[in-house]
Amino acid sequence: QVQLVESGGGSVQPGGSLRLSCVVFGYISSSYCVGWFRQAPGKEREGVTAVTTGPTYTFYHGSVKGRFTISQDNAKNTNYLQMNSLKPEDTAMYYCAVKSWCGVVDYARSVDYEQWGQGTQVTVSS
Repeated sequence: QVQLVESGGGSVQPGGSLRLSCVVFGYISSSYCVGWFRQAPGKEREGVTAVTTGPTYTFYHGSVKGRFTISQDNAKNTNYLQMNSLKPEDTAMYYCAVKSWCGVVDYARSVDYEQWGQGTQVTVSS
């Protein structure tokens, strides 16, 4: 059974940094796609970034490009989302999710993902 466990959310001031982690348990293949999504109150869930684990391709939403970095430690089955220069508009619940493959066209399409983490709250406020 596939399970994703997230950690690392919290509250920071604008300009601060946070690192989220997502451990993927039990995925049938060693090669897969991990995506990060976020959902703020009253807004739709949006795809933030994604990475394929083999070969490695990364995808970023324009609003986070240059500030967020996604990475994967295959030995630990752990995905990381390093978030720098955080802004109040980054405030949301963040979710990781997994599916077999993703590309630039579909990495942000949430309906395609097979399993989701429980979510972790990120709050950026002064």
